[in-house]
Amino acid sequence: MKNTPTTHTTTPPAATRRDFLKTSMLMGLGLGASSLLKLSAPAARAAARGDLHSTGDISLTRPRPAGNKPVYNLTTKPLDKVRVAIIGLGQRGSMVINDLLGIDFVEITALCDIRKDLVDRALKKSKDRRGFTPRAYFGDENQWEKLVAQDDIDVVYVDTPWDWHVIMCEKTMLAGKHAFVEVAAALTVDECWRLVDMSEKTQRHCPILENCCYGEEELFVLNMARQGVFGTLTHGECAYLHDLRSMLFNLGTEGDWRREYHKRLNGNLYPTHGFGPVCQYLNVGRGDNLKFVVSASSPEAALSEYLKEKNPNNGRHAGETYVCGDMNTSIIKTELGRTIMLQHNVVASRPYSRINALYGSKATFFDYEPRLAVDNGSAYGLSAKNSDHWLKDADMKIMREKFTHPLWRQLQARAKKSGHGGMDYVMSYRMLDCIRQGITPDMTVYDAAMWSCMIELTSQSVESGSQPMPVPDFTRGAWKTIQPLGIVTA
Repeated sequence: MKNTPTTHTTTPPAATRRDFLKTSMLMGLGLGASSLLKLSAPAARAAARGDLHSTGDISLTRPRPAGNKPVYNLTTKPLDKVRVAIIGLGQRGSMVINDLLGIDFVEITALCDIRKDLVDRALKKSKDRRGFTPRAYFGDENQWEKLVAQDDIDVVYVDTPWDWHVIMCEKTMLAGKHAFVEVAAALTVDECWRLVDMSEKTQRHCPILENCCYGEEELFVLNMARQGVFGTLTHGECAYLHDLRSMLFNLGTEGDWRREYHKRLNGNLYPTHGFGPVCQYLNVGRGDNLKFVVSASSPEAALSEYLKEKNPNNGRHAGETYVCGDMNTSIIKTELGRTIMLQHNVVASRPYSRINALYGSKATFFDYEPRLAVDNGSAYGLSAKNSDHWLKDADMKIMREKFTHPLWRQLQARAKKSGHGGMDYVMSYRMLDCIRQGITPDMTVYDAAMWSCMIELTSQSVESGSQPMPVPDFTRGAWKTIQPLGIVTA
């Protein structure tokens, strides 16, 4: 694929990029010089000359820049092989490379991480399993720019810390490649618009890598929803409830940077795992759209008490203070009047859950453990005749035989050794197969923006005393005509 220029007039020089990234997040969240992080001189200059794209009103739907075209039905040239590069080879990136090495139409051509040991580990995996050693980039934080400038790449996986996502995706798309970005895709509404605008400008895909949309249960529910089991859909519930206290203090892991957000933001710091699948059930962005969000946070207690009681890393973190409430609960209203409850809690003493619930006029599903109630069980050959009890095991088996998603049926055997119960492999296979076919991936840049913007909007709502925050329409009205996701196959 031929390169396009990689110059980007809205970013500061490499020497001040870290300041720029921190400043961009804070300005997008409405935090001024009195915030927890003060602006450095270079970052202040970047803000003064307008490099932060701040509009002052994050709720507005912005006009499409001249020359840009929508990408919700973007088609590209089909490919025999999809050439993939990966930036970021930590825990997430190392899982990705395992999956990609198991997809026969994928070639890994380049790998990048600041740490040489992680690059060497990934190179060995490729050599052992495929007999091929990709190009390697390592040693400083700017090596990724050399990677995206190369010609033999179709897709770049961005598996880095959050504050790098947007600038890496922008330069990847400017270089003529598709940017596949880990969750969350962006931290602020401004950043979400930057991804949308760059994807539309370059006509390159920028899907969010939300693996939970490809979980067995999520695909099962999606299939039932599409085939009318739930009747009229009215409400969904979703969450990220995961005790990460020990990980947040685990040196040399993502905990080093994820804990920082607990010091700065009070809202939903990680919305997309539960939110993405429920948005797909409800056709958000494809016949319905998000209208506004109201958010409230509980007091912060668990992380502070953990720090005090455990004294992790021999007192290295003494004196840290956290502002993110233990539980953040948000209610989202859609344009068609449906509702979604979204929660975030990564410090509670409790088992993992994404809730994953869907209500309709004829059925209800709840996950963790999976439970289904239906009105007319006889229509599906069930022993249950009404919905006042969850289906028993025999009836659930019948429903799974009828409604297990065909994509899962086709790929589950190949996905057995993949991460997160197989969903990682199914996601990468499907998303890259879309690039191979030249069709639009199931998750687009509009989904990346809609799901990721909840970080800023929930924080703004909490800060305002739980006032409703309008959600921008990143599709610019196209949600009214974009077709819902079909029941796809491999």
